[in-house]
Amino acid sequence: MHSIRRIGTYFLLCMLGYLAHPLSAYPQTDPTASQAEAQHVSTERDGQHDFDFNIGTWKTHISRLQHPLTGSNKWIEINGTVVVRKVWDGRAQLEEIDADGSTGHLDGLTLFLYNPQSHQWSLNFANSKDGTLAQPSIGEFKNGRGEFFDQELFNGKSILVRNVWSDITSNSCRFVQAFSDDGGQTWEVNWIAIDTRVKDESGKAQ
Repeated sequence: MHSIRRIGTYFLLCMLGYLAHPLSAYPQTDPTASQAEAQHVSTERDGQHDFDFNIGTWKTHISRLQHPLTGSNKWIEINGTVVVRKVWDGRAQLEEIDADGSTGHLDGLTLFLYNPQSHQWSLNFANSKDGTLAQPSIGEFKNGRGEFFDQELFNGKSILVRNVWSDITSNSCRFVQAFSDDGGQTWEVNWIAIDTRVKDESGKAQ
């Protein structure tokens, strides 16, 4: 009987302690922090449609620096066609380049992939001469300008590569590639492409 009374007394004391401090057993949360986090998630920019302008058929004029990072200033002019198709409802694109210049024919392929976690795109280029994907160039658009970067080997030396999309309209755009062999302190432009959208006989964009 005494043991039952002691158990009952202990249980009563525990309940009184819980009622005095009802939230002590639970982690405390900051409602202000939770609201700020929710606002950040809701306002983070979704860039999956940034390359929608690129879909279609284009005439391209390319100026290519023949020997980058050598001090040479000899440029090659290339003209051709670019066809871009939508994949995965626009979250990916496949671009084919068919062009000719004084140095020969160019068959290029670029796979554009959107990462919904990082909200960034990767540009993955392949040339038919070697049939392999180059190092992906990763970046995003801000204020209508897209900047994409990667690090790769060029003539046995590690360099930085910057690809920029700018001057974008419904019927034209500009793509510029530059190399840096000093960690990004200076950049040498080696590829400039001016693309103009192809229209059919009715004037409708293709």
